[in-house]
Amino acid sequence: MAVAASSETQQPAAGQRYVNRELSWLEFNARVLAMAEDDSVPLLDRVMFLAIFANNLDEFFQVRVAGLKEQVEVGITTKTPDGLTPRQQLEAIQDRTQQLIDRRDRLFVTELVPALEVEGVSIVDIDGLSADDQTWLDDQWEHHMFPILTPLAVDPGHPFPYISDLSLNLGVVVRDPETGDRHFARIKVPNLLDRFVALPGRFAFVPLEQVIASRSDDLFPGMDIMDATVFRVTRNADLDFEEEGAEDLLEAITLELSRRRFGQAIRLQVEQDISPETLELLLRELELDSTDVFVHQAPLDLGGLWPISRINRPDLKSAPWHPITEPRLQRGGEVAADMFAELRRGDILLHHPYTSFATSVTEFIRQASMDDHVLAMKLTLYRTSGDGEIVESLIRAAERGIQVAVVVELKARFDEENNIEWAKQLEQAGVHVAYGLVGLKVHTKTTLVVRDEPDGLRRYCHVGTGNYNARTADTYEDLGLLTADREVGADLTQLFNYLTGYGRDVSYERLVVAPQGLRGDLMSRIDAEIETSNGYIIMKMNSLVDTAMIDRLYAASQAGVEVDLVVRGICCLRPGIPGLSENIRVRSIVGQFLEHSRIYYFANGSGPGRPSFHIGSADLMPRNLNRRVEVLTSIEDPALQGRLWEILEINLADDTLAWEVDADGDYNRLVGRRVDTHRQLRHFATERLADHGGENEAVRLPGRLRRIMGRGVT
Repeated sequence: MAVAASSETQQPAAGQRYVNRELSWLEFNARVLAMAEDDSVPLLDRVMFLAIFANNLDEFFQVRVAGLKEQVEVGITTKTPDGLTPRQQLEAIQDRTQQLIDRRDRLFVTELVPALEVEGVSIVDIDGLSADDQTWLDDQWEHHMFPILTPLAVDPGHPFPYISDLSLNLGVVVRDPETGDRHFARIKVPNLLDRFVALPGRFAFVPLEQVIASRSDDLFPGMDIMDATVFRVTRNADLDFEEEGAEDLLEAITLELSRRRFGQAIRLQVEQDISPETLELLLRELELDSTDVFVHQAPLDLGGLWPISRINRPDLKSAPWHPITEPRLQRGGEVAADMFAELRRGDILLHHPYTSFATSVTEFIRQASMDDHVLAMKLTLYRTSGDGEIVESLIRAAERGIQVAVVVELKARFDEENNIEWAKQLEQAGVHVAYGLVGLKVHTKTTLVVRDEPDGLRRYCHVGTGNYNARTADTYEDLGLLTADREVGADLTQLFNYLTGYGRDVSYERLVVAPQGLRGDLMSRIDAEIETSNGYIIMKMNSLVDTAMIDRLYAASQAGVEVDLVVRGICCLRPGIPGLSENIRVRSIVGQFLEHSRIYYFANGSGPGRPSFHIGSADLMPRNLNRRVEVLTSIEDPALQGRLWEILEINLADDTLAWEVDADGDYNRLVGRRVDTHRQLRHFATERLADHGGENEAVRLPGRLRRIMGRGVT
């Protein structure tokens, strides 16, 4: 048995024991920004990462900062586990955010714009355009812009207009030449137009707000334009409603969505040359103060760079990756004619986007919808592309008389309206739609297909780590298990009955389900590693926040258990602290694909010397463990365990995309440039395809794990 740390070991204070959740998230976004700063990354990919950084920061303020401001306003002073009050968190966020904004602006102005210009891609100020370009813009203005703009005056007869969430606006100060009176007006920059106007004949773009400002005389005839400045407002966009009092969950969320756009203003972004007069007016009318203002040198809303990052310049982008079809799902280069027959031969592990989502998950659901022997189909849907093949297959199945039940999570943040719309389409087609559970989000990603076969009913299943969304499946790294295992099928039957009906104390064989059993199961597995002489844990996830889980991992480290954590985003655990976490190592991988899968490995999880592997939908956050329906499934096939081990081993050997965390919670990027997780896994996927199988292949990368512990999957 491993020896526990002495009880006399002095334990760190809360601020040294945990990292603040919000500040840890900002550091994740800083790692995204670092990808945009990395000149070894293809130029248009850097533009893409800058757009991702901007969009991430918007959502962070809409939800997390908005929540902290609400706490301050009602006088909450409760400290987080790291010892900060809501007000202290806001102050730290404000400082760190302005630092990141300054980095973002310097990057855009001094590096990206000049580098793009060298490559023939121009982001130009309107004053530098040629006469021909100005003439072309005059035509665009007259026929496509001017007719849809609406200047809104602010005076005793015109109250200050409502500024919608994340809208880009021009604040214009005009002077009446006859009276000398000065007035303020607001022009909303239409979001139905591209953020950057593409000029004809070349890759050249000009900010839309500059086009509007340069021609604003047309909007205020006979007036003198004294000043024009760009500003942007962020509002509280988190849903806030009392589920317990809602007789109809669909109606309650629909009502709250209509209120979302009127949320309280919580951030004001402005240009650096904004006049004191205009800034004072905006702060007063938006009921903000100076701490809510973020000053920019570069154009606001760089999330609008997405179209530029996608222009047709392959020489400025990473080589595109075309996901392969899993070899076992191919017959002569085509998708298997009968996926059910293939699953009866054994489980199949999917690893997106290295393996195709379309020719595996989407095809599985499509074949089920057209199979005369399928009696029922059940799915949990959190985020999906509502116009995609999966929804079409569900509608087709219902029209063919198959019993189709779909559990739709209406509370999937920022996808609520989409989910409501396509869920209604499913209902109209005869699909049984259940709108989640009161008090819980249904976050699990599961499918159950019931088929009538000669030896009785057989259940075919999919359990995944990512959403049923074909659009994101090409860029989100996720895992999935396709199986006809009887225990998994029985477990999913129990789960769906619980989700669509009523039930308590449901037991499962292969699945671990939150909120009932996931926390306890993981805790017991950690304890089992503590009780052995060779304890070893690897966890790969998006976020690690839950303090009880962190404390148990600290206890494991103190007992001598080796722990490797691959945490892409938020990590509140501090590794490498003597006497507390010296046996824990934490790293984050940020690159071309969003690391989204969750893998939980315990060297003795199935008994002494018998490792266990689980994949599923749950991160280690309080919301996942306490307030969501999540599912992990064990992976029992040794060959598939070998595939998971390969993924973990590559993640832990990466010295190109990886960042390691030190005891202060700081992230340090590795610079070996020998192992790139995404490149290595693409290579292995291609190799498996060439080998026509490979489920039983040996792990080919003799990485750090076996050198440290001598442990592996045989």
